[in-house]
Amino acid sequence: MVRIITDSAADFEPEELQNRGLPCVPLSVSFGSATYQENVDLSKQTFYSLLEREAEMPRTSQPAPQAFLSVLQAAKDAGEEAVVITLSSALSGTCQCARLAKEMLEYEGCYIVDSRTATAGERLLVERALTLHAAGMGAKEIAAELEALRPRITLYACMDTLKYLHKGGRLSGTSYVIGSFANIKPILHVSEDGRAMISAKVMGVRKGIRYLCERLAAQKPDPAFPLYIMYTHNRTNGESLASALRERGFSIPAHHIVNVGAAIGTHIGPNAFGLVYVSE
Repeated sequence: MVRIITDSAADFEPEELQNRGLPCVPLSVSFGSATYQENVDLSKQTFYSLLEREAEMPRTSQPAPQAFLSVLQAAKDAGEEAVVITLSSALSGTCQCARLAKEMLEYEGCYIVDSRTATAGERLLVERALTLHAAGMGAKEIAAELEALRPRITLYACMDTLKYLHKGGRLSGTSYVIGSFANIKPILHVSEDGRAMISAKVMGVRKGIRYLCERLAAQKPDPAFPLYIMYTHNRTNGESLASALRERGFSIPAHHIVNVGAAIGTHIGPNAFGLVYVSE
């Protein structure tokens, strides 16, 4: 048997985790002196309410090694192998925490996969791992398959506001004012090494949707894998992107429209939208 494990940056809803029997290690987010754990004592709705209400920029933090120790110990004690799929190591220390826990337990049957992506990109790898496990594949083979698939996963997102880049120190005050006045929407892209980069800037949500549709058409997604739409808090922009893609012949069921949680939402803010797919 193989136990598939992930972290909360994969943006599964609590009921999805329960239905799949999927252990999920939570990342933390702090507003001032108050610290919360995703999917434990902080729902996505509450997170975005706090994000819009609090003046101070929240801080995200990786799980403590103990969090991974407990889930890995349970798998090891059950005599199972484990595949752990984490948020990109270029965005968080979560992957390193998982590796440390594996070393502390001397758990040879545990394989750590750095997703080098986030949110629905990480989720896509987790769901692939579950499919491979159901087909009878062992942990070592599952990890190898995920690492082979990983470079083909593409993530683009359009931010609705420059506010959180500015508050997080990634954008000067002058650029923030000018960009906001011009209705500039940055387009984020996750590189092959798992870093978030601004690949373009467009004026307005409509042009953001058009840009994402054009990128998808140019790169030809592999129809053997699902296409995911992401949104932060407000589903409207995500639904608008989904509608535009459906008009172009892409199939996007409602359960492939994913609400992004605190791990990534902290840095891009509400009303963002994006897509994840596997290129051919």
